[in-house]
Formats: sequence, structure tokens, C-alpha cells
Amino acid sequence: MSTLKSKLSRDQQRTICSQLGRVKLKLLYKATVHGFTGAAFHQRCDNRSPTVSVGYNASGYVFGGYTSQPFSQSEQYVNDDQAFLFGFSGGKLRRYPVTSAPHAVIMVGNSGPYFGNALAFFNGNKPVIYSNQGGYYNFNAAEMHGNDLNLTECEVYQVEESAELEKPWRTIIWESERKKELMESMKTYKPPFSSVSQARVLLIGPVGAGKSSFFNSINSVFKGHVTWQAFSGCSSTSLTTQFRTYSLKAGREGKPLPIVLCDTMGLEDSKGAGIDIDDISSILKGHMPDRYQFNPAAPLHDDAHGYRKSPDVKDKIHCVAYVIDACKVSIMPTKLEEKLEAIRRKATLLGIPQLVLLTKVDEACPLVKEDLRNIYRSGYIKEIMQDISAKVGVPLSCVVPVKNYSEELELDLNCDILLLSAVIQMLRFVDTYFDELNDKLSSAELNNLKSV
Repeated sequence: MSTLKSKLSRDQQRTICSQLGRVKLKLLYKATVHGFTGAAFHQRCDNRSPTVSVGYNASGYVFGGYTSQPFSQSEQYVNDDQAFLFGFSGGKLRRYPVTSAPHAVIMVGNSGPYFGNALAFFNGNKPVIYSNQGGYYNFNAAEMHGNDLNLTECEVYQVEESAELEKPWRTIIWESERKKELMESMKTYKPPFSSVSQARVLLIGPVGAGKSSFFNSINSVFKGHVTWQAFSGCSSTSLTTQFRTYSLKAGREGKPLPIVLCDTMGLEDSKGAGIDIDDISSILKGHMPDRYQFNPAAPLHDDAHGYRKSPDVKDKIHCVAYVIDACKVSIMPTKLEEKLEAIRRKATLLGIPQLVLLTKVDEACPLVKEDLRNIYRSGYIKEIMQDISAKVGVPLSCVVPVKNYSEELELDLNCDILLLSAVIQMLRFVDTYFDELNDKLSSAELNNLKSV
């Protein structure tokens, strides 16, 4: 059966959840789909708790009840001091607490949700509402359901713990003006070394993590439409077989942007597969030429065609970005962790700043899939970020989530802002590299003067 579609609006769900804490609602039963019968209701909802039951009538009223106790067919009353009835009026929720906890809910086999002889849905297997203002809940029938007892729909939701945080733990502005500011910051960035016109960022990650897709996505933002230049897709082995340096342009006829994204063959956990660690070392130091054909069995040698024996600062890598699939962090093979650790050590020795690009965050978390702006409200995504921070060995502040374009035909503002924010973070890390390099050069010059 296809996924049930909730009749309760997202705003109404949030309002109900606000009464219950950090929770979400999962739709268990829908009368128009499963039937207006007690048997259908009990089949899908018995032994589930807590639950929220919602009724809809012909006059457009939305109302129902909450119980922390599981449903059954015991024909007995159930004690629940947390139970309450509710109704929406003018977009606001009116709450009616139980007045006799021992009689909060009655479990009737031929009825739907039945709250304390006060409110029942399709009583007696008929699509009608039973309502009794004096039945253990103090409520106003006219206010709650307009005295319209014609039931058009009934839904029952299970209340589950939510990964949604009360407020975002990072600040991000989701506005078109912010996108323009980020794009302008990229266009106007200048490396502090006159000999370097473009910052070089190396993308490293497992097969299928989204390295090539990240370049394509950034390129799409500046092209104004979704485009594909770097070859990417789904495969068990790396689709990238060459070392590629991709320069971005500010539009079709625009000037080159001051950043180059370097794409590599994917990392693999098995020995002799994927990119060789020695090849990564050659890339970091600036020895490897563009379009070099990787050979996992034999790393780059100094007699290879195009090998740079004395690379300049402009040829070296100024920042490393580990591209990691958020869906696979928890199942990352130990051998892959070891390879990442080896790369991190090499990059650290060379003074190269490193960060993690966490991709496919929408696939990892339903809350984010529903709205990308929930990225820093998702406790689950934060846990994944903390996990990969520990596995790679970088601070949490060095982990940035992104969503690459994969199935979309048009650009999305929120996706663009997240992607551009990641690039700006890269450029900040590049500045750190140049600052460290400048300090080393200054110290070397000072030592030379002292030795004269």
C-alpha cells in the first residue's frame, strides 16, 4: 500500500505536538482508506501508544483526543491522567483535560477511539460521532465540533520522539539576498598571494559520496540552471578515473571564479582498489598534472608525463574537503576510516586545513527531506555530524552539511544557500592555509637575516 497521506495540516500537527513535547506524529489509521469500523481501527491501532485521534466533520471542524495508553478491545475503562480532548478554532487549539482520570478512555471493540463516554468516532461501526459533554471531559460541543456529528474522516496517529530540536544550533539565513551575498563573496575573493589566482580545494571521499556531484551543483548555481559537467552517478566503483581540476565560471560568459575544485578517484576500503594514498600525497604537494589517469596498482612516479618536480604554491592544495555520505557514516568500514586517518595525517603535516562535506542529508533524515531549512533543527543530523567529526578527526565546526542536485530539473534557493555556504567555509580555510604559509615565510626570512 502506498504511503498514507495526512489530512491534518503540517501547522496543525506542529500545534498538537507543541502540547506533547519534542515529538512527531506517525499516521497509523485513516478511516476513508481502511474503513469506518471498529475492527479496522483496532487492527491497526491496538497496543500502540501514545496516540492522537483526529476527527473531521462535514462542517470543516477538526477535533479529537490524546491518550498515553494503548488501545485494546477489553470493554473496560483505562486510567490516564494525561488524556485530553481538543478542537481547532480560528487556527488555535483549544484543550479540554480529562476530569476523571480512571475513566479517560473506554476500550470498545465495535467503536473507534472512545474517550471516557464523552467522544467517540464511528460508534457502532457507523460513520457518526458520539458526543456527550458530561462524560468525564469538560468541553463545549458547539465550540469543539459545531454540533455536527457527521463524520467525514478519522485519523489516528502514533506519537513518536522527534529528532527536531527546539531551535537551530547554527544560524543560517534562507533568503534570496543571502544567496546573492554569498555568490558575490565568491566572485570577489582574492588569495593573499599574488602568485596564486585561484584557491585549490581537493575533494576526497568514498565511491558514490558525491564529489563530482558537488562540483556540478556549485556549477549549476552559477549557471542559473541544473547542469552536469563532471561525470557522476551511481556505481559500486569510482566513475572518476582521472585527476580533474574544475574551474568555475560566474555564468556562461563570466570570468573564472577564484576557486578550483579538484576531483579524484573514489576511496575504497579494500586493498589495491580506489585511489592510492601515495597519489593523494602527490596531489597535495602539487606534483600531479590535470587529467592524470589513476592506476590503483601503481601510484604516480616522478618520471610520469606532466609530473611537476618543483610545484609552485599555486599548484598545491590549499584545503582538503572530505566528502561523506550522511547515510553511510554509521556503517563506514574500519579500513576506510584508516585510509581517511592516513590522509588526514599527511594533510596536517603539510599544514593543509581540512573540513568534511556531509552529503545526502535529505536522504538521511525525513525532517530535512521535508524541508531543507530543518538541517540545523535535526538532532539526528547533528548526531551524524558529531560521529563523522570523531571518525575523521576534525572539530564539529569543520563539518558542513550540503545537498547536491541529483534528481531536480530546477534550482532550489535553500539548496543553493547551503552549497554556497560550504564553499565560503572552504575559502575561509584556504585563508588559514595562506596565513600559516605567510608566517612560515616571514620566520624563514627573519632567520636568514639573523644568519647574515
